[in-house]
Amino acid sequence: MKGHVRSNWSNAVLICRKCSKKLDGGFGPDGDERLAKALRRHLKLKKGRKAAAGIVEVNCLGICPKGAVTVVDGAHSRDWLLVRPGADPDDLARELHLAAEEEAPA
Repeated sequence: MKGHVRSNWSNAVLICRKCSKKLDGGFGPDGDERLAKALRRHLKLKKGRKAAAGIVEVNCLGICPKGAVTVVDGAHSRDWLLVRPGADPDDLARELHLAAEEEAPA
């Protein structure tokens, strides 16, 4: 049996599934997508272990903010984010340290 499995992820982001479901969308170009899907689409990430970063919906994180989604940056897990619907995906990607792959100096 294999002891470990490698991923190509540079970072992992945990998004509360319960918060996303309560908001019933609010993200993406038309405002009708859940945060995880909208962020994956905006960053043009592949699926699963082959992606550059992992965006994973998890069960309730226990914060339950009104009108926002709880997000944890795996590399900086001490501070959690509360993301409101309509948040700018570029700003969010920078905040979660996911934009560095795209904006590397030439």
